[in-house]
Amino acid sequence: MLQNKKIILAITGGIAAYKCAHLVRLLVKQGASVKVVLSASAAQFVTPQTLSVLSKNEVIQDFFDANFNWNNHVHLAEWADLMLVAPLTANSLAKMASGTCDNILLAVYFSMRGKVFVAPAMDLEMYRHATVKENLNKLEALGHYVIPAESGELASGLSGEGRMAEPENIVHFIENNLKQGMPFAGKKVLITAGPTHEAIDPVRFIGNRSSGKMGMALAETLAAQGAEVCVVLGPSVLQSANKNIQIVRVESADEMYAAVMQRYAGQHLVICSAAVADYKPAQVATSKMKKKAETFELALTKNPDILAKLGETKENQFLVGFALETENLLENAGQKLKNKNLDLIVANAANEPGVGFGHDTNAVSVIDQHNNVFKFELKSKADIALELVNLVALKMKVKG
Repeated sequence: MLQNKKIILAITGGIAAYKCAHLVRLLVKQGASVKVVLSASAAQFVTPQTLSVLSKNEVIQDFFDANFNWNNHVHLAEWADLMLVAPLTANSLAKMASGTCDNILLAVYFSMRGKVFVAPAMDLEMYRHATVKENLNKLEALGHYVIPAESGELASGLSGEGRMAEPENIVHFIENNLKQGMPFAGKKVLITAGPTHEAIDPVRFIGNRSSGKMGMALAETLAAQGAEVCVVLGPSVLQSANKNIQIVRVESADEMYAAVMQRYAGQHLVICSAAVADYKPAQVATSKMKKKAETFELALTKNPDILAKLGETKENQFLVGFALETENLLENAGQKLKNKNLDLIVANAANEPGVGFGHDTNAVSVIDQHNNVFKFELKSKADIALELVNLVALKMKVKG
């Protein structure tokens, strides 16, 4: 959820400021760009040098930097997707609620157009105080999001509610908030991708040229729209840093079948983009086969038809298949749609330039159950994935 998000972390002067080094690190690890605004009193608890190294950006402490260059608070606020004030002291809270603007941090806050999150941190009786509660309510009335303080040992030595939420919980709160309103928020998605390798002996196999790039592009797009994605991936070097994408690595069609059937129940959307081998060797040699005769015959037997089985057993799942054809593209794909009880089928022609296995681009035609055809022209697989996901959202009637 935080991939490529631009975040202002505003740190006010409470002891919990020491946790912000870890908070910055977590945000950056999630793929966010972070710029820190540090109040004068906060600099007594955590150094700007530490925060600058971790955020990879200069820390802003005043309206002018050491060379008397203006830190434009308006431009900074326009840059950001969201602002996080953590820790939020009672003093800064009161200023935000009353409209007081006497430092760079507050000037950035009052210039913000994006979402604002606050993580209050103060001692037990302060947090309970009626004016603090009233001020937090004012911020919520403005559309801001209050990350509740947690209970535990406080700086005063007392124990109770008031300590700033742990950095992991702050990140989790923001991620959950950003998921709301996304088309696939709360949806579970299963994707097959890549080739399968069917062993002949310990060193040889039957395979194909599929890279898995299209399936992974779909996974990244769906995860970015709030989905919890599991990719059953055949032999491939592809990876994902997105924690909402689980990758289950398999080799053969039998392994892919087992992995998919184990996870099929409870899925909302299933996309089978893998190029699964139709046949496998009837017998697999236990040691490397030696070259002897001029000719060699290999007996093959059928692999399980994963897509057909899913179509047979589907209940409420929305099922999407892929068809790679060299001739009669729409006719063959349309027949596969009906025979396998699919909701959509994505067809591409293997003999067109820039299309199919190994390429970073693709061009597809999509057929629905009413024989409507949607054509997407040649573009990057990431762009094709976005168009496909938007079409699936329309057909599934999910809304952002």
